[in-house]
Amino acid sequence: MGDRHHHHPGGGRPVYTLLLSIGLALLALLSEAQGCMDRAKTEEESGAGLLRRVKRGWVWNQFFVLEEYTGLEPLYIGKLHSDMDLGDGSIKYILSGDGAGTTFTIDDSTGDIHAIKRLDREVKAQYLLRAQAWNRQTDRPLEPESEFIVKIQDINDNEPKFLEGPYQATIPEMSSIGTEVIRMTATDADDPTYGNSARVVYSILQGQPYFSVEAKTGVVRVSLAGMDREVRENYSVIIQAKDMGGQLGGLAGTTVVNITLSDVNDNPPMFDQKLYQMSVPESAPVSSVVGRIRAKDRDIGINAEMRYSIIDGDGRDTFDINTDPTNLFGIITIKKPLNFETKASYTLKIEGANTHLDHRFPDKGPFSHVTIVHVSVEDVDEPPEFSSAAYYIEVPEDTEISTVFMTVSARDPDAANTSIRYSIERNTDLGKYFYIDITSGALMTVLPLDREEFSWHNITVLAMEMNNPRMIGSVSVAVKILDVNDNPPLLTQYFEAFVCESANAGQLIQTVTAVDTDDPLGGHHFYYSLALEAANNPNFTLRDNQDNTAWILTRRGGWSQQDQSVYYLPIFISDGEQPVQTSTSTLTIRVCSCDFEGNIMSCNAEAYHLPASLSRGALIAILACIFVLLVMVLLMLSLQSHRKKPYLHDEEDNVHENIVHYDDEGGGEEDTEAFDIAAMWNPREAHLVGKQRQDMLPEIESLSRYVPLASVGGPGSGCGGGDSNVQGYVLAKLLETDLNPCAPPYDSLQTYAYEGEGSVAESLSSLQSGCSNTDHEYDYLNDWGPRFKKLAEMYGVLETNNPSMW
Repeated sequence: MGDRHHHHPGGGRPVYTLLLSIGLALLALLSEAQGCMDRAKTEEESGAGLLRRVKRGWVWNQFFVLEEYTGLEPLYIGKLHSDMDLGDGSIKYILSGDGAGTTFTIDDSTGDIHAIKRLDREVKAQYLLRAQAWNRQTDRPLEPESEFIVKIQDINDNEPKFLEGPYQATIPEMSSIGTEVIRMTATDADDPTYGNSARVVYSILQGQPYFSVEAKTGVVRVSLAGMDREVRENYSVIIQAKDMGGQLGGLAGTTVVNITLSDVNDNPPMFDQKLYQMSVPESAPVSSVVGRIRAKDRDIGINAEMRYSIIDGDGRDTFDINTDPTNLFGIITIKKPLNFETKASYTLKIEGANTHLDHRFPDKGPFSHVTIVHVSVEDVDEPPEFSSAAYYIEVPEDTEISTVFMTVSARDPDAANTSIRYSIERNTDLGKYFYIDITSGALMTVLPLDREEFSWHNITVLAMEMNNPRMIGSVSVAVKILDVNDNPPLLTQYFEAFVCESANAGQLIQTVTAVDTDDPLGGHHFYYSLALEAANNPNFTLRDNQDNTAWILTRRGGWSQQDQSVYYLPIFISDGEQPVQTSTSTLTIRVCSCDFEGNIMSCNAEAYHLPASLSRGALIAILACIFVLLVMVLLMLSLQSHRKKPYLHDEEDNVHENIVHYDDEGGGEEDTEAFDIAAMWNPREAHLVGKQRQDMLPEIESLSRYVPLASVGGPGSGCGGGDSNVQGYVLAKLLETDLNPCAPPYDSLQTYAYEGEGSVAESLSSLQSGCSNTDHEYDYLNDWGPRFKKLAEMYGVLETNNPSMW
């Protein structure tokens, strides 16, 4: 059976589709027939008698179908047919593979294949399908399964696209013709191997004559020389890409290219003015700004940055110019102090030049420009100026008052040269030690100077213009006070030495030192000796160690506190400076009892039991505490043993005490009845006062039955007065309560009495101090025994015999 491949065009299909299918089928048949002849020839040459060729029942080549079919009926692809098919319907054709049943269908009786969906080559270019013939009766395949391909043929249905547009490009201004700006590529989804559907040609629709594009490569280039950024900076270019080689009927796509010209230094700087006028006051400090200038440049960025310099003029040494942080302006500053009286104006020749030059454009230069700046100095009323920035002087501390030790001078720097008046700023001379002559500036002392009090005086002298008091100059004057030996040496501190009763002759008991507030250049050198009145005393001697110290030594032994407990030793001290200063200081030496090791136990004959470490101040404090405790004990004893009768100094004084009588409980406000204190002062009127109750008589009325009015109103004031009316009233109330069997047991009773009554020492209170016009004497303490000896010494008159001081 020969290999056959049948294509049956369906009714109603387009003619060109039918013709194309027939042509393709003929080509496939010719190719297949040639292949069979070649194989048959090969088999015959190799021995056909030995081998038998197995022939397929049906074969087919590739199917071809155009994409984008838009017909109403399914698109006919081709026909499958087996030579075993006798046309009786016993053969069943089965289709499987890519898109079988969804994209492609087959008539299982006739083998016709149709496309039931729109095919797009750009989505899928070919489909791999499998076909097989089955026997309907036996339901078994008649031949092995075979594969075939359905290729989708391209049509020009996609236009070129610029996938990365719109584009941005930048080129330097003044670029030459042919300079590449940007390279672009348009993409066409059609098949580049079939026809001209994907052959793209580029053209420019907008942007001439400045730019052009290469038709095949899509490279945009400069087509106009001398494009100036300062004239036009931005350009918008439209590029078109067309397929079919640009022929009529091709599809096209466009994009936009935004091209910016970058700056180059092709413009020189230039000042707006040939001459600038500026002014500055003469009082302006150094480094202050006079003004600023700018050489304008049409370029931008680093191409417009400037460097300014003063290239000439009589002010080049007085002024300076610097570029501001933006590198655009020139800042003129003061380099040296200005003085209107010396020079009133300056001229500056200033150059501004670009810092970044482009050597491609030397013909555009020169890239610098020059201008003139005239600076006028304005006159300002300035404060007086002293001849020196500061003054220093040394003055001895023994300088006499009104001595002129320095003269300061100041002048008016202005042309007017007005008169100057001097003064001292008082905040710098609070002690008012100095005075300055108002016209001459002579400084003098008005108080004695003492280096030991103030070794330095830092004063401020003011100079004021007569015509303008607001113009004040100042200068600092440092006055150092030189030392003069005007202070005597003194013992370093008040020494109190101790000598043991068991001390022997020649024993060291104290080392003494001296201090001098003077400050000699060679240092201090003190000389020690005993005063003339104590030079030959038999008890102590002094040894000068020649190192500013001296020793106090004993000259004998056998010391006793009972004989003499305190010695006073006058010490004579002199310094080695001129004029020589001397002083005499007294050293107190106490005789103390010591233990075997020489430790002091007691320095008083009355207090051997006290430890030797207690000082005289501690002993006095202890004794004072004992005295206070003793007085308190005596007062308490006297108050308990002897009580004075209550006494009121003034009948008008208010006792502020109430006597409350409780009659019953549970009666509310009538439970208690308080007496008005006025009733105590005037019992006669108490009968008419009081709150009446049904269950009891008024207390004042009942009280009058037992207390005679004469006793109640008796004398009760004065320093020696007797019973007071308050005391009698209270006693009467007590008597009434005692005689009343119905009185409650909890009545309140206050007892008043004077403190100190009946005491041997009598009262220590100040209540009765007005009754005595004599001062209190404490001589009686001498009669109280040895325990009160110290108190008698402190408060009384103790006559003792004065022993030898040294």
